Amino acid sequence: MAELGGLLDPSRIRLDGRAADRTAAVRQAGELLVAAGAVRPAYTDSMLEREGSVSTYMGEGVAIPHGTAAGRDEVLADALTVVRYPDGVDWGNGTAHVVIGIAALGEGHLPVLAALADVLVDPDRAARLRGATRVEDVLELLTAVPDD
Repeated sequence: MAELGGLLDPSRIRLDGRAADRTAAVRQAGELLVAAGAVRPAYTDSMLEREGSVSTYMGEGVAIPHGTAAGRDEVLADALTVVRYPDGVDWGNGTAHVVIGIAALGEGHLPVLAALADVLVDPDRAARLRGATRVEDVLELLTAVPDD
């Protein structure tokens, strides 16, 4: 099972993102994955293709763009990127303030999506993620194991 802490390096977290629209935001997430060495550049096109067919907006101000099944051939390693957009990005079906780019080999993205869902179902944690101003806060929110 993939752990968020192992997938999210502080160098892949941006807190002052600016994007004209969701296409630009998805491109930025893809470019961060490319820069991390997790994907080949064609993966970004796969992310845009998925976004064109189904929105990756999850609610609570968070979108999680990721590639299509065909795009998995472009993935070199599991990785996450986080870009916070203080002004928000119109996602069509909501406004995203946090965009989490996902690259996963095989089915590795499923536990990642489940862990992210845990954050989104807790309104307090989701609000803290949207308002995070320190990289450490994002890491803590996305890697903390919730109390059962």
